[in-house]
Amino acid sequence: MEWVAERLLQRVDRAIHAADSPLQALEAVFMAHIEFVVAHPGVPRLLFGELQRAEDTPAKRMARTLIGAYRERLRGLIDTGKACGEVAPEVDTTAAVVAFIGSIQGLVMQSLLSGKAGQMRADAPGAFAIYRRGIRSVT
Repeated sequence: MEWVAERLLQRVDRAIHAADSPLQALEAVFMAHIEFVVAHPGVPRLLFGELQRAEDTPAKRMARTLIGAYRERLRGLIDTGKACGEVAPEVDTTAAVVAFIGSIQGLVMQSLLSGKAGQMRADAPGAFAIYRRGIRSVT
């Protein structure tokens, strides 16, 4: 899990820094996360397997640390988007973070069920477009 956390957050940070705006950064992060899972399809299986264990394991603690760091990056992008007028000011930042992560988790779960990890790559742009419409400022 430590390897996963390091690699995924590196990709997320590169995506953020390469983007010209908060909404572009959110899209880049979304797609970078999808590409990470496509490149490493065993990671979700490992994580889901670990989460089924009743005890608090080191892997679970690392996953919580990862998701916390990931949420903070998303929160920062959404709040910056509000400040510059790209994200609607009435958007609930916490709910927007949950929806972002939940969209990715849904795509991952569907790929696990179908056995077609590459399908995420095809489905991700449409899923993100719906997300973007939900948070974008209309001005």
